[in-house]
Amino acid sequence: MVTRLWRRVFGRGGPPPLDPARTDLVVVASSFDDAEACSAALARADAFVADHPVLLRHHLRIPAARLAEVGAIAAQDGYEPAETDARAGEDGLVPLILRRVQTLDALHCAQERSRMAGLAQRHDGFADGWDAMQPA
Repeated sequence: MVTRLWRRVFGRGGPPPLDPARTDLVVVASSFDDAEACSAALARADAFVADHPVLLRHHLRIPAARLAEVGAIAAQDGYEPAETDARAGEDGLVPLILRRVQTLDALHCAQERSRMAGLAQRHDGFADGWDAMQPA
C-alpha cells in the first residue's frame, strides 16, 4: 500500500500514458442508460482495469450551429472531439463524441457524466451516454 502511494505521488512505476490515437483501444465499460449509476456500469465491466488510464468518451447530440461552442467549452476541461459523421439525424441534431484520457472511478465518471449532460442541455442537445476505452 505504501509503495503504491509512493509511486502515485512521485509518478514512478505507474502505467504508461494512453495515446487516444492507438488502434488497439476497445470499449471496456459503458452506459447509455440515464438510470444506471456509473458505479454499477463500472462494476459490471469485466475488462476494465481501474488503475490504468482510459479514453473516456461522451456521446452527445447537438444542433449543428452549436457544435463549435460546445467543443470550445469542453476543451476547457481537456476534452477534444473525435471524428464522427457530421450529418444531422432525423431530429436535426449532429452526433458529437467528446473524449479525454483520464483515470476513471465511479465518482469522477458520475461528475463528468453530469457535466456533459448539463453542457448538452444548455445547448439544446442531449447526452446519450458514455464509454471508456483501454488497450485490448
